[in-house]
Amino acid sequence: MAEPGARLQLLTRAGCHLCEIAGETLERVAAEAGESVVAVDVDADPELQAEYGDRVPVVLLDGREHSYFTVDVGRLRRDLGL
Repeated sequence: MAEPGARLQLLTRAGCHLCEIAGETLERVAAEAGESVVAVDVDADPELQAEYGDRVPVVLLDGREHSYFTVDVGRLRRDLGL
């Protein structure tokens, strides 16, 4: 399951090129905000796999879906107070 208490999470899976790009982008924005990113492999959790299927990467901010497939950088920067 997703990490409780982790402010920024990236739902991802192995071998996902879009996930790699989203991860790099998310790490960069998170660093600007003094935050860290927790990567969560959807294939390691049957509930997440059932919910998200092939719709990864997904960015979660404070446990809520923020964006998917790509990181909405402008919106994320705003929501992180940058």
